[in-house]
Amino acid sequence: MAVERMESTDSVAGTENGNGETATATADAARLVTYPIAPGSALNVRSGPGTGYRIVRVLPEGSRVPIFCQTPGQSVSGPYGTTSIWDNIANGEYVSDAYVKTGSDGYIAPRCS
Repeated sequence: MAVERMESTDSVAGTENGNGETATATADAARLVTYPIAPGSALNVRSGPGTGYRIVRVLPEGSRVPIFCQTPGQSVSGPYGTTSIWDNIANGEYVSDAYVKTGSDGYIAPRCS
């Protein structure tokens, strides 16, 4: 089975775990896990948890995203199923969990407040 990949702002060491997650550590030892988006897909990043929200940016194929919190929103069907879970990947930026390989059909991060 694969192991985690750790990245530091000073150096890079490690590998991925079995879910395709990458753990990233900065010099101050903070840990940030990232998840791959669906292969072959560019992914719209929205200002809120639904397709009615404006597109903030588009992630290119092969991107990885952190998930800071998750919130319920519009139901979306994608490569990883149909879900109403939306992942907060940055301040004011959301992607549908249907396009992120988290290894789970449910919540894997705290609910957004």
